[in-house]
Amino acid sequence: MPALPADLAGWLAYVERQHPQAIALGLERVATVRDALAAPKWCPVLTVGGTNGKGSICALLEAILRAAGYRVGTYTSPHLLRYNERVRLDGREAGDASLADAFRAVEHARVERAGGTPLTYFEFGTLAAWVLFTAAQPDVLVLEVGLGGRLDAVNAFDPDCAVLATIDLDHAEYLGGARESVGREKAHIFRAGKPAVVGDAAPPRSVLEHARAIGAELQVLGRDFGYAAEAQQWQYWGRAGRRSGLAHPALRGANQLANASTAIAALESLGAALPVPAQAIREGLATVQLPGRFQVLPGRPAVVLDVAHNPNAAGVLADNLAAMGPFARTLAVVGMLRDKDIAGTCAKLKDAVHHWYACSLATPRGAAATEVAEAIRATGAAGAISEHASPRAALAAAREAAHQSDRILVFGSFHTVADVMASAAART
Repeated sequence: MPALPADLAGWLAYVERQHPQAIALGLERVATVRDALAAPKWCPVLTVGGTNGKGSICALLEAILRAAGYRVGTYTSPHLLRYNERVRLDGREAGDASLADAFRAVEHARVERAGGTPLTYFEFGTLAAWVLFTAAQPDVLVLEVGLGGRLDAVNAFDPDCAVLATIDLDHAEYLGGARESVGREKAHIFRAGKPAVVGDAAPPRSVLEHARAIGAELQVLGRDFGYAAEAQQWQYWGRAGRRSGLAHPALRGANQLANASTAIAALESLGAALPVPAQAIREGLATVQLPGRFQVLPGRPAVVLDVAHNPNAAGVLADNLAAMGPFARTLAVVGMLRDKDIAGTCAKLKDAVHHWYACSLATPRGAAATEVAEAIRATGAAGAISEHASPRAALAAAREAAHQSDRILVFGSFHTVADVMASAAART
């Protein structure tokens, strides 16, 4: 075997070069190396998929389970500032050395026992997370699907409960251009005889049909569990009964009650193996954190960060902005990937934005500022549009133009929010 990288940065560069495609869906490669690792499952696994809301549900599951006293391993993607964010043990990011050791173990198994099977960046990372968790032996794992479900690397590991957040169009080139085809792909994280919890009150028929065909224990938001919002508190109801007087989740946005209900329903479905007391639910709701999801930075003017990058998520973002309270103007910094529905996403916000700051993203899939600006114009948006070389340049321009009574919205790709977060960190 040739000389291997010594540190995490070297490993991340190395694994990026091991497969000719950034995205190559399929389970055969990852399953081959998984078996070569000889690291069997040892604890309950909750797998979370969907189009929008899966990151929030993962964060809620992690917070509640930790409050209940469990040691939790959590795998999510993508990251904002550091790769380490993707792999957490008991709420702490995995260290560089531990991740490097895990990548080394995957590479050894891949080359020495799996015939040099090529792996994509995400497949390498998923297997490395499993290696790291195997060494730590947490009590429960929360795994977030990367893309789709049926052929995503995370689906190589059998869940004890599969969770789907809302389902909408995204990644059409891989999942199809209709909601039914997207739902069919995502529903393949379900397992026969295991709980399948759907946090979409109107899921595609394909989701229901697949659950029925394999004999999954299906629960759907609004039918089998749900919530009732009150002024200061809310009530959850499900198959195990009602929970009243709950504080709203620490995550901002009205959509978080649906996400919280979905997380609670998933935990109740595993109550025999993972009992969770009522106080742990209350504590988890109060302490949950998830950067970049309707996150409001301190200071004036208000700066709102949100990784909404498809029309459905942007629609939720528009509702959340409307509920924030009055602002004189909203100035929007937006950067997106070229393969996203840029016009459809921006159209959901066109009535709320007074000035658009379109920016380029320094990634191969990133749209240029001119492309973003053209898509915004196609929506018929009335606000002024300017073009900028990067998200932080766009933010600087927005800050210069904004008054304290204004609001700056930063949305679109994870790359957009990450660049602004790094810029904000450098200011403090």
